[in-house]
Amino acid sequence: MDQIRSDRWYTREHEWVQMMPSGRVRVGITDFAQQALGDIVFLELPGIGQELRAEDSMGSAESVKSVSDVYAPVNGIVTAVNPKVEETPSLLNTDPYGEGWIVELEPADGALDGLLTEAEYRAYTSEEAESDSGS
Repeated sequence: MDQIRSDRWYTREHEWVQMMPSGRVRVGITDFAQQALGDIVFLELPGIGQELRAEDSMGSAESVKSVSDVYAPVNGIVTAVNPKVEETPSLLNTDPYGEGWIVELEPADGALDGLLTEAEYRAYTSEEAESDSGS
């Protein structure tokens, strides 16, 4: 079963959001997403100071299988980009909820509105897995 953390919020595009003590949010891709992508070999990331709108592409992840957009889960401004994943994109595969975070954002007011809870995301990914298997 996919790892799903209870201290995060989730999107239907398989990004996670974690509230930081600073009031900023940390963003990454879920275990479900990294499994679907396969071995990630390159990341294209937004620049610090870039303003993002929820559901807009904020970069891409290239794997041995394909290239997929990574979407901004909330409205906000990029305040940090994880240098470790730029140097070692495979951290998205090996530690998607830890060292494999992608960016930190200064979120706009109400930024978490519309995101999924752990239980909602778990139900969503179960439904998606069932439809992929033809059930």
